Amino acid sequence: MTAPQSRIVAVARLWLGTPYCHQASLRGAGCDCLGLVRGVWREVHGAEPCPVPPYTPDWSEPQGEERLWAEAARLLRPGTGRPGDLLLFRMREGAVAKHLGILSRTGETPAFIHAWSGRGVVESPLSAPWARRIVALFDLEQGSNPTWQP
Repeated sequence: MTAPQSRIVAVARLWLGTPYCHQASLRGAGCDCLGLVRGVWREVHGAEPCPVPPYTPDWSEPQGEERLWAEAARLLRPGTGRPGDLLLFRMREGAVAKHLGILSRTGETPAFIHAWSGRGVVESPLSAPWARRIVALFDLEQGSNPTWQP
């Protein structure tokens, strides 16, 4: 692992135990999966690359739009499956991808850190059921895509 990758994982682990709170992004107080990523981003890179508009728990599902995927692809480079990469999950067949996690460990016992409703921020094994839900990986180490324009 590179030093920046190690830092991303270490910072994400500081969020473990943070309660789940929709739209929040404050370590120890509350966050959802996007809030976790936003908070880790701020601690590692500084200011977020753009404001996040309010969103509902079912955001983009009624329209069937891959809004989270499109924004991540616009702002971040593709990941390669290294610790510190952002994981984007589709929670069920035919649904939009809208759950995020940070890859924390690879190898024989892969794991990821994510905020889960009812559980808060946890580090979970990246088991086969989770792994098959991954639809995209993004590089959190490099920061914003240099071609991004606000």
